[in-house]
Amino acid sequence: MSLFQNIVIIFILIAGAGFLSLTEIALAGARKVKLKILAEAGDERAQKVLDLQENSADFFAASQIGLNAIAILGGILGEGAFRPYFYDFVTRFYTGPWAETLSFALSFTLVTSLFILFADLMPKRLAMIAPEKISISVINPVQVFITVCKPLAWFINAIANMLFRLFKVNTIRDDNITFDDISAVMDAGAQAGVLQKQEHHFIENVFELEERNVPSSMTTRENVVYFTLNEAEDSIRQKLAEFPYSKFLVCNENIDQVIGYVDAKDILVRILNNQKINQLNESTIRNVLTIPDTLTLSEVLDRFRSTKEKFAVVINEYALVVGVITLSDIMITVMGDWVTPIEEEQQIIKRDNNSWLIDGSTPIEDMKHALEIEEMPDEENYETLAGFMMYQLRKIPRPADTVLYGGYKFEVVDVDHFKIDQLLVTRLLENNQPPEQE
Repeated sequence: MSLFQNIVIIFILIAGAGFLSLTEIALAGARKVKLKILAEAGDERAQKVLDLQENSADFFAASQIGLNAIAILGGILGEGAFRPYFYDFVTRFYTGPWAETLSFALSFTLVTSLFILFADLMPKRLAMIAPEKISISVINPVQVFITVCKPLAWFINAIANMLFRLFKVNTIRDDNITFDDISAVMDAGAQAGVLQKQEHHFIENVFELEERNVPSSMTTRENVVYFTLNEAEDSIRQKLAEFPYSKFLVCNENIDQVIGYVDAKDILVRILNNQKINQLNESTIRNVLTIPDTLTLSEVLDRFRSTKEKFAVVINEYALVVGVITLSDIMITVMGDWVTPIEEEQQIIKRDNNSWLIDGSTPIEDMKHALEIEEMPDEENYETLAGFMMYQLRKIPRPADTVLYGGYKFEVVDVDHFKIDQLLVTRLLENNQPPEQE
């Protein structure tokens, strides 16, 4: 054959190899979620791609048969077509015993470079750009190619399956989506501008409901406002005026003797009807949902949904009340400042770019978001910033006690009856950063 004919055949082989490389990467990289959406929209080709992904052994066997056959044939034709011309070129400058070897090396390099560039590198990079679109476009000719190669592909697959069973290799593809997968997609969406920063924050908080326990969002025991059965009317009125809550616990003598709760609206109705409000009885006291402090916020949401309640008492393993939690508390955990009442005292106050005043009862997750800290040491041992300080110091903190961690200095500012009220958190400058406290 003439040089022109050889060149035409080589370029046909390169085109064929490029097509197989393109389809191989596109079909392997096409995401099932997008393909299912297209299939549900009525695109039959998308369903064909999904079916092929479920049973891809025949395709990959046929693809490898085609690629290797084309590569071998291209090498044979290329070496025979270009070597004489390279030999003539080399002998113009060198006529020694290595002239034949040099001409072979040049011919081999040229053909290999053409195949790498046009049959491997460029098609695969194109396939990675839009795998779903390309896989749908090529699925019909690919199925024809698989049918043609099926006898040989069946034989090769049988040998491969035998070897996999021999070495106990699991060939089933795991398509389960984990939280890390979703988190990576959310991060990519935020970087691409598809998700706004606040939206990204909301989604992260929703997934954290599975990890955060009730104490991280509840109203703690010392802050719970409750009525007793023998509460004076003036005291009830004062609490209603001072604390604008919608629900109040009703206890016998102390907070650990919970009877139920009353709705502020019911008391308001009694006031409007000129009835005494200190006569708390079965007509006004409602049964209260009681939950353990070991539940996650996600589990509490399930309890609220199943019981149709929005208010619950939290008790510990000793049957002591440790706090109360409402549906609003969980929504505040997810939405943050968007649903937090403006008049409510903020737990985290940013003084400047490098310092914050933080309430000791602030949940660790909220503090991590504010300071952009990835993780805290041994987080399973505490729920709040005060708990972190006590865990790190191994004692009851006093004013001016400090802990250094993650490039921040945590300093106790105010302590009230062993309770850490407030801390000053300062970002340490890199050129003046002391070693962290173990």
